Amino acid sequence: MTKRVAIYARVSTADKNQTVENQLRDLLAVAQRQDWEVVATFCDEGISGAKGRDKRPAFDALLKGVARRDFDQIACFSVCRIGRSLPDLIHFLGDIQAKGVDLYVHTQGLDTSTPSGAMMFQMLSVFSSYERAILRERIMSGLRRTTKKSGRKPMPDDRVEAIRKSLRDGQGIRATARLHRASPMTVTAIKRSMKSVAA
Repeated sequence: MTKRVAIYARVSTADKNQTVENQLRDLLAVAQRQDWEVVATFCDEGISGAKGRDKRPAFDALLKGVARRDFDQIACFSVCRIGRSLPDLIHFLGDIQAKGVDLYVHTQGLDTSTPSGAMMFQMLSVFSSYERAILRERIMSGLRRTTKKSGRKPMPDDRVEAIRKSLRDGQGIRATARLHRASPMTVTAIKRSMKSVAA
């Protein structure tokens, strides 16, 4: 049975050596060799792959075609034409495969309609999950650091008492701080507490 194929091509303004025409030429040549029937062509020009579906009209139309099951397979030039991140690609693959649509990626040689392509998709899913887990751990670690109580642990009582003794013996704040390896601010706070107790 002849496969009904939709071609998706995209270039951003940053793609100096790439054009939609180049991508279409290569993909049409593959379609001819594979005896695919090209039933639709979708092109986004001057649009970054980091943009969402709402900012990529041809990509949006492609996904609407997937929902209607207008084709059996999507052919694109490279993974980065679909999206700029692995999670984006995995999400896209999951969506189209749920509708029974396969993906052919020319430069990466990925074809999810073949056993090796299906295996590659599973591997990509594993890497994507790992990437999300690492990112989540980094975020949680950052949150733990920022939610820790500020300041140091309370000074042990015996050390506070030693500082008080030095101050009672007439030593100055800086000399006491040096002697007990404490900050002048800490010694000043201890001295203030001594005055309030005396009052």
